[in-house]
Amino acid sequence: MAEVRKRIVFYGRVQGVGFRYTAKRLAQSLGLTGWAKNEYDGTLVMEIQGREPMIYKLMEGLNHNMFITIEWIDTEEIPVEPESCFYVR
Repeated sequence: MAEVRKRIVFYGRVQGVGFRYTAKRLAQSLGLTGWAKNEYDGTLVMEIQGREPMIYKLMEGLNHNMFITIEWIDTEEIPVEPESCFYVR
């Protein structure tokens, strides 16, 4: 199965709740790469790369965190990039 890369913007209670570090832990456990960063407008932007079913598992894990409240997401598929880990910006 081919890898994909998605740029996802999360809206809701996504800053100050451990979102980026939860995403990092989940991404590493699922063999995904990419990054996550807080934006000044209160959103969180993530680029995530790997097999699509694993990306869905990451999204499920983020939705089951008691502190994170995702109200809306915008997603777009972008070109795959060479990288070896997931990191927090």
